Amino acid sequence: MAAAPDRTRTVFPEISSRAWEHPADRAALVTLRTLKGFDTVFRSLSGLLRERQHRLMYLATSVRVDASQFADLDDLRADCVRILDADETPELFVLQTPVVQAFTIGMDKPFIVITTGLLDVMNYEEQRFVIGHELGHALSGHAVYRTVLMHLMRLAGTIGWMPVGGWALRAIIAALMEWQRKSELSGDRAGLLCCQDEHAALRVQMKLAGGARVGEIDTDAFLAQAAEYEASGDLRDGVLKLLNIELLAHPFSVLRAAELKRWVDSGAYASILSGDYPRRGEDDDAKVTDEFRTAARTYRKNFDASTDPLIRLLREVGGGLGGAVEAVGTGVGDVASDIRDRFIRRRRSPEDRDEADE
Repeated sequence: MAAAPDRTRTVFPEISSRAWEHPADRAALVTLRTLKGFDTVFRSLSGLLRERQHRLMYLATSVRVDASQFADLDDLRADCVRILDADETPELFVLQTPVVQAFTIGMDKPFIVITTGLLDVMNYEEQRFVIGHELGHALSGHAVYRTVLMHLMRLAGTIGWMPVGGWALRAIIAALMEWQRKSELSGDRAGLLCCQDEHAALRVQMKLAGGARVGEIDTDAFLAQAAEYEASGDLRDGVLKLLNIELLAHPFSVLRAAELKRWVDSGAYASILSGDYPRRGEDDDAKVTDEFRTAARTYRKNFDASTDPLIRLLREVGGGLGGAVEAVGTGVGDVASDIRDRFIRRRRSPEDRDEADE
């Protein structure tokens, strides 16, 4: 029998996705949102995502969740939609595979796919966190830049052998991968807002790292691994850490847990629970420059507080590196700005482009 949604959870009327988006993720998204119709035109130009094709595939190969199929998940989805005050309810499919995974596909009508491997590992409240995480992706519109990344990854396969073009493309891809990793942190925050259970949210990361035997895992020791990972080793380890994560779409589970705990400890989560959060009606007033500054401050703060041996050395080399680190904070936003500017340029008439070039 399906479990009834818990009506005691806090609901967030008119909440903007900016409330849960990581500063670097938010800076890039606000940049793209300043260009009305960007995602619509991008869909018509690219066609790479093949959203309709993917939906038809999952419709034929998996189970679509509704009141009569996976009713518990149907209740969880409805409750997450209620809590985040979403305008639409995304379709949800359960896919048979032992791989523990969940993902969101689509720019026009995003839909969520959850694997049976994940359902076998996660309990009811942990599943609520996962659905909230994926709903956060859908509401943030993360599919837009993920499609851009797909374009570039395919392009890299054709021109990556070219010395100059290859390195330039690699730099853009690295910025977009950083953006995607930060989007996963955004999704984790949305998941916590839906489940409103910090322990359940942390258990999800613990199970992603160690499987269903969560009784064998200690939360404090698990979080301590993140601090040890950052501080241990020498300069070689600092470089290896960068290489390990360079092309990863998701941050490591241990680090995701620590980042979510830091967000809670910062008071931001409690503020949202108390009703202090940005509303969707205010999204048009969000300034790109303000978001860039917030992202830069976040990177600078993390740089100054880091115990990583490589970063410690860089801090000791000279104060001028602080500005470089702040530049990294705006890097993903710069990529989004470049995409937006190129889009605007393509829409201008030939006469306007000639005048701009003079």
